[in-house]
Amino acid sequence: MIYLDNCATTKPDPEVVHAMMKALTDDFANPSSLHSFGLKVEKEIEAARKNVASLIGAQADEIYFTSGGTESNNIAVHGAILKNKRKGKKIITSAIEHASIDDQFKHYKELGYDVCYLDVDETGAVDIEKFKEEVNDDTILISLIYVHNELGTVNKVKELFEIAKAKNKNILCHVDGVQAVGKIPVNVKDLGCDTLSFSSHKIYGPKGMGALYKRRDLNIESLVIGGGQEKGLRSGTENVPGILGFGKACELTKRDLEKRLSHAKEIKAYLLKKLEENLEDYKINTPENSTDFIVSLSILDIRAEVLLHYLEGDEIYISTASACTSNGTHKSTTLKAIGLSDKYSEGTIRICISKDTTKEDIDIFVEKLLKYVNEIRKIMR
Repeated sequence: MIYLDNCATTKPDPEVVHAMMKALTDDFANPSSLHSFGLKVEKEIEAARKNVASLIGAQADEIYFTSGGTESNNIAVHGAILKNKRKGKKIITSAIEHASIDDQFKHYKELGYDVCYLDVDETGAVDIEKFKEEVNDDTILISLIYVHNELGTVNKVKELFEIAKAKNKNILCHVDGVQAVGKIPVNVKDLGCDTLSFSSHKIYGPKGMGALYKRRDLNIESLVIGGGQEKGLRSGTENVPGILGFGKACELTKRDLEKRLSHAKEIKAYLLKKLEENLEDYKINTPENSTDFIVSLSILDIRAEVLLHYLEGDEIYISTASACTSNGTHKSTTLKAIGLSDKYSEGTIRICISKDTTKEDIDIFVEKLLKYVNEIRKIMR
């Protein structure tokens, strides 16, 4: 099997699986229990929290465990709007956000909020000059994706937030960091954000597990009210195996980050070279200012969905768009926003590299890709 859909999810690291199995078989106590067994598990959760915080340059008490990036985004956005609702009605975001952000703002627009969807350039980056024009005294929230899930584009969120805070100190700034953490160095203090979301299963941890960074002195309302876990921001009995697996994944990611980044850079360069040498009539949508883990490839005169199914017959797995929206079968609004023509967009696939991807994997992938592209083109042309 050659797995190149690592933006959708990654294969859990063996050390992560071991940590989770230990939690399921040995450390199964409820961390809210008063006895020593429960206290032991609570201490393990706090150790995991420190590992999660350390990966993004936060303090442990600024990390809240959630079910994943979508819930983290919801808590941050909803909480920020409720906190600032008396200070204004304007929300600024980009035209190519993840559905867990975009759908929330559609909802708030229906409630009467002024939602500004900033256009992006051909690389998928927010136009800084247009951003400056939109920020005003009525702005209460800015929410931007850090690394784009389809293109790999790295937005200049630090610069944008500095501009916003200089104009209006009351603005809250949220980062969707789901595709950034583990793919580029991330430090929340350097970014100057108030909240940041990220997810376990993008960094070789378990699914159904994520975290929200919330600046220590920022108070926002919860979406889930109950037993007071996670300092009341996200009540409910803790998912101990998920938390401990996530903590281990963060520990390994921090330890091996430079090696992983270097490996991805080498594999991406090799992939682009192989495509240049062998494939005709195609376009790379991923810009230079991007993570090395994501390549958006548009191939002329093919149907991406057809190519995907051809490749899966050889146990080669890619995607056509974000796996978090309609199973990735929708027409990408991102490709339209960057001005890609329909003749290219309908033949767009996403290739996502992992720490385990080899040059041999790329050789086989490109060989099969060429074979099936030629077969599809014979029919299409």
